[in-house]
Amino acid sequence: MNRAGDGPGQTPVTEAQRSPAPGTARAGSDEAPAPGTAQAEGDGAGRRVSTLELFFDLVFVFTLTQLTVLLAADLSFATAARVALIFVVLFWMYGAYAYLTNQVPPDRPSRRILLMLGMGAFLVCALAIPRAFDDGGVVFGLGFLGVVLVHSALYTRSHGRDVIWYAVPNSLAALAVTAAGLFDGPRADGLWLLALVLQFVTPFFAEHGAGRRGGRDAAALRTQLGALDPAHFVERHGLLLIVAFGESVIAIGIGIGSRPLTVDLFAGAFLALALAGALWWTYFVRDEHAAEAVFTATPPDRRWRLAMNAYYYAFLPMLLGIAYCAAGVKKTLGHLTEQSSTGPALTLAGGVALFLAGDVAFRSVLKLWPVAFRAVAVPVAAATALLGVRFSAVAELLALVGVLVVMLGAEARWSPARPGSRTLTASDG
Repeated sequence: MNRAGDGPGQTPVTEAQRSPAPGTARAGSDEAPAPGTAQAEGDGAGRRVSTLELFFDLVFVFTLTQLTVLLAADLSFATAARVALIFVVLFWMYGAYAYLTNQVPPDRPSRRILLMLGMGAFLVCALAIPRAFDDGGVVFGLGFLGVVLVHSALYTRSHGRDVIWYAVPNSLAALAVTAAGLFDGPRADGLWLLALVLQFVTPFFAEHGAGRRGGRDAAALRTQLGALDPAHFVERHGLLLIVAFGESVIAIGIGIGSRPLTVDLFAGAFLALALAGALWWTYFVRDEHAAEAVFTATPPDRRWRLAMNAYYYAFLPMLLGIAYCAAGVKKTLGHLTEQSSTGPALTLAGGVALFLAGDVAFRSVLKLWPVAFRAVAVPVAAATALLGVRFSAVAELLALVGVLVVMLGAEARWSPARPGSRTLTASDG
């Protein structure tokens, strides 16, 4: 994946970008930088994602696999809503770790050990997901609390005592999820929603809370929060998508199971793979490199909000869409020539539509034009569920692949990629 300064045609790396900012920690030191300064050393421009970070992502994506299993076991609107609720809560803390390792790279034993503890806490959450709204709710909540506490401990290396403005609301959210495990029905759902509210107000505390206590203004705090390595941040989330796509391919094998290896079955498997490949093409062929260029050109005081909007709020429907699509594939591959029931048909088509809607939001936030072809494809993809219900699962799969191929072809034909993405200016605020 391209990063600034990687080769000809890439964004040049200036000497200022290579040099550590004043107030950052010395190389080899585990000291936290002074409050209000840029990120800790070790993440110079163009830093690559480490193998430990990728290992972390593999563990996190197991939560997505478990959510797919949960949904496939009960394709109902209630289960789909709970899957979304669990994932929104979990992805908040994944995003927090992605942000964390961008500013506090796991380049020394103490940080690596803490990051591995965070992986273990995510594994506890993943194992408890199938029973998160039953007898496993407290276990899930305690695992999530472990995720939060490890993150808070590591984040002190970058933000010192200011970490309290992240740690307190995140810990309260984890406690709300834990308490939800003690109840059933509306009370449990209400506590989960409370956790969401606490997470969504955390950015406000991050931007304004520390300023009131230490006398710094919001602009200085935004600059500190936006001291991100754009190349590393973009690559990290791209790798997460790749791992998630890998899980959708595994769903093909699970959907086939021990059925006879017939021509029809292979045709369905290749169609499911083509669908995953078209979704990959949608993001990676045009969006990722352009997104890095926009991030690099965005001043740090606006970069952290851009990161939140693009890689949390817009990425949520993209990743959820992959999970829903994988559940739909698992339920339809064994019944390709039959009419689909409403649940599998809606899950498959809705997953693709949700991914495309997230990609439209992603492109809109980063001002990566055009979005018209992709926006039109969202309702068309959703409508293919009718083909599955009225005709067959294979008809729905063919239509979904066709929608994506036509969308990408039209975009390439009438809106070809141009050198140099449109970048943000001061007037874009």
